[in-house]
Amino acid sequence: MKKMGFGMMRLPQTDKNDFSNVDQEQVNKMADKFIEAGYTYFDTAYPYHDGNSEVALRKAVVERYPRDSFVIADKLPLFAITKEEELEPIFQEQLKRCGVDYFDYYLLHNASGFSEAGFIGVNSFEFAIQKKKEGKIKHLGLSSHANAEYIENLLKKYPEMEFIQLQINYLDWENEGVEARKCYEVARKYELPIVIMEPLKGGFLANLPEEAQKLMEQYNDDKPVAWALKYDASLEGVFMVLSGASSLEQMEENIEIFENFEPITDEQQEIIDKVVKIINSQITVPCTKCKYCINACPKNINIPKLFDWYNNQKIENVDIFTAVGNAYVNYSKIEGNGIASDCISCGLCEKECPQHIKIPEVMKDVKETFEIPLYGFSNE
Repeated sequence: MKKMGFGMMRLPQTDKNDFSNVDQEQVNKMADKFIEAGYTYFDTAYPYHDGNSEVALRKAVVERYPRDSFVIADKLPLFAITKEEELEPIFQEQLKRCGVDYFDYYLLHNASGFSEAGFIGVNSFEFAIQKKKEGKIKHLGLSSHANAEYIENLLKKYPEMEFIQLQINYLDWENEGVEARKCYEVARKYELPIVIMEPLKGGFLANLPEEAQKLMEQYNDDKPVAWALKYDASLEGVFMVLSGASSLEQMEENIEIFENFEPITDEQQEIIDKVVKIINSQITVPCTKCKYCINACPKNINIPKLFDWYNNQKIENVDIFTAVGNAYVNYSKIEGNGIASDCISCGLCEKECPQHIKIPEVMKDVKETFEIPLYGFSNE
């Protein structure tokens, strides 16, 4: 099996403001390109695109290709489960949405502290283990944004896990909040094949600060995306790197990267280390745009969008009116769009954040950056 997987978390949309919306025609073309190039691994999950990622997978792949020509990875949404009787209906709904009789790979989705209600006191792991015995799951594993110690305790408790999905990229490798290296080492200790999610950190590593990008360009013609994907694919024990392409163009670019894959050299690693120092000196919020926070927000604030603008403003490091600030102002004028000053600091979003960002605190800075000193307005 080739190492690149089609991550279906951030599919192209016909309506950018409606996360449940999917551009099915473009997804079909992306799936065609992916399969034609010899790739087979499709990764989806119950909450992606409010459930429509699984449907899009069925329409693009299951209804158009023989079942033995692709593999599907889906996930049990621990964070949406609070009682035993919810398990079977959700699993059956997933099979129906995907249009299949079994899952090739199935994961306990983000088994971590904030999803404990879904597996402590609820036999979610035991349920999935039973489904594997029934042949409804071919390979069972877990994904997690927890720290290394938490993950190791889970693996000790559930030795039935056959693989693990972790957030790994060169920026998070030594990040104390993510603990990518330490989690990777735990997976290697238990000899579990690793699926990598967020290799581009939500797209952040595709658009680097100018100083960092120049370092890479001076070495070779590879774009920052290629450096990030090759970094992950070079790690021992990794059997799949999820490419969360959001367009046909991105899919074509990622396929080309993997078709011309060569492991990262020591010299390239030195450049990556320098790039990490540059980014860390400028990045403000390590948001990956997973969007888990959005559904929790009672004020309809598109938190990842605001954080993206905020990071870009900080990277520019100027206290003048910018194109980013202009975009923020325009966005605020659209009825129904929540902005930073709408935040009521309820903390519901923070509980859902895999990156452990103190979102209400950052929202105060976003407000100070865009709404008061530069642009002279506030929703208060």
